[in-house]
Amino acid sequence: MTHSISSPSYPRRHRWKVLAAGVAANAAFSVAFSGIPMTAVLMRTGYQLDNATLGLVLGLMGLGIAVSELPWGLLTDRWGDRPVLLTGLGTTAAALVAMAIWAAPSAQQIPGLGWLCGGLLLVGLLGGSVNGASGRAVMTWFEAGERGLAMSIRQTAVPLGGGIGALVLPFVALHFGFAALYGLLALLCTLSAAMSWAWVHEPPMAPRANTAETSGAPKGRGPLRDARIWRIVAGIGILCAPQFAVLSFGTVFLHDFGHAGLATITATMVFVQVGAMVMRVWSGRWTDRRRNRPAYLRACSALSVLLFAGLALLVLCAGTHAADSSALRIALVVLLAASGVCVSAWHGVAYTELATLAGATRAGTALGMANTSVFLVCFITPFSIPHLLALQGWPLVWLAASACALVAMPLLVPRAAVADQKLAKTALSRST
Repeated sequence: MTHSISSPSYPRRHRWKVLAAGVAANAAFSVAFSGIPMTAVLMRTGYQLDNATLGLVLGLMGLGIAVSELPWGLLTDRWGDRPVLLTGLGTTAAALVAMAIWAAPSAQQIPGLGWLCGGLLLVGLLGGSVNGASGRAVMTWFEAGERGLAMSIRQTAVPLGGGIGALVLPFVALHFGFAALYGLLALLCTLSAAMSWAWVHEPPMAPRANTAETSGAPKGRGPLRDARIWRIVAGIGILCAPQFAVLSFGTVFLHDFGHAGLATITATMVFVQVGAMVMRVWSGRWTDRRRNRPAYLRACSALSVLLFAGLALLVLCAGTHAADSSALRIALVVLLAASGVCVSAWHGVAYTELATLAGATRAGTALGMANTSVFLVCFITPFSIPHLLALQGWPLVWLAASACALVAMPLLVPRAAVADQKLAKTALSRST
């Protein structure tokens, strides 16, 4: 049964409750996904891992998400947002409880590597449900002129959860252990599931004119058969590589190379997440007003190229003397933080562009494709970094991050898209 967007059962203001529940679901999972890497130094000690094994472990949750995102997206388009969110969040909480019981190290025993790897992989497989489901809810509840802002607010859940994780999880792991850490994450997933149960319902159908207007996909062709969708999906995934480099090994870089203390590392990573959150909201609203998403995405890509290249150059110049100068350590922290914020600021805009191109009724599948690409890169990135370190150290790591941003730029935003946008704005100004 369908409802009008102004029906008594679903008043128009209810869309903000749906958005809040989607933000809570994404944030709860992001605390786990983005927060656990913030404990990388403690995890390396607690589980007695070397850097190569640590990279594999940190990438497994991303691999689980990558494998499950597209199936979850297809199920979301078929079943609706509510069943997928409740199923995913509930089972993720159960998996985290199991990790607290069987996969947490203690003074008496260190669990086998298989328990840790299997647990993180399972959490990724189940938690991947939240991304496509909450994105589809935004596309169907919000009008075209609000979607950039709404999707960007939803995307702030990722750095919001990461900021909470960076602030809280190292403290919990250090003082209470990893069993308490996994238990806390399970509680957050349970609470967000309760919000989804209370507020998320299958949204009312948008008016026919709106649906036709915002659906970019040709009739009869789904996102899986659309080359334009695949191009943007590839660009989104590749541009996430430098972001995941910062999130997964930024703490290790600051600890091992910058010789920074736990307080400095925590403050830096919290700043990255808060800065990304603020920039995502601002960019969503700004691009909604100016209708310049392609130009904004191109600017973010270009600036990321320059910032990571600058970080690589600074590390190369520092050599082995990073601990000898406080000014040099400050410069490393500032440049890493700026790079992390810039390469995390574009997600809401890119996802809005992708979902608009696919059309609201197929947004779950398109977002599932994008998140599959993103989290496949999330697995590959921390797995690859130790090998790059072994070859040429941190300069090669950050230079590779810069190269990824350069490769992503023409995929995410072809020059033709920017040119078409300028022509459209010129024609609009002349007509008015």
